[in-house]
Amino acid sequence: MPDSSVEWAAVLGRVPSGLYILTACQHQEETGMLASWVMQCSFEPPRLSVAVQPQRRISAWLTPHASFVLNLLGEGQKNLMAHFAKGFEPGQPPFEGLVTERTETGAVILSEALGHLLCRVADRYPAGDHDLVIATVLGGRLHQPEGKPLTHVRKNGLRY
Repeated sequence: MPDSSVEWAAVLGRVPSGLYILTACQHQEETGMLASWVMQCSFEPPRLSVAVQPQRRISAWLTPHASFVLNLLGEGQKNLMAHFAKGFEPGQPPFEGLVTERTETGAVILSEALGHLLCRVADRYPAGDHDLVIATVLGGRLHQPEGKPLTHVRKNGLRY
């Protein structure tokens, strides 16, 4: 890892991002993870990219044609951010105490989020210490039309 004291690391850390909860299910298992490296990358078809550490359990579920939900957090929803920040062990109930809905594929929509996007993995590429998942947006809904997204900047661009 580069030296975190280099000047450009502070600039890199201040590249703003939104905060999202990516939810997915596989067989009888389900989970969610906090994601911040998300960006729209195509108009036609509508696509977005999500950076995921390959060693995360959910990463193995994000294969081509797999479905997931990207739940956009709004200002004032740091409680949802904190709920998902540490991740979950297999068998731990990730959505306990939260208001949720289910998609046709069984993926979880967080009803209290600012909004959500239903996505299907189109491709995946290694990108350093993360994989870049490219997904097609199939649908979604803005739950709170007047809400503003929760944004995040870091002090240093070389660590979370």
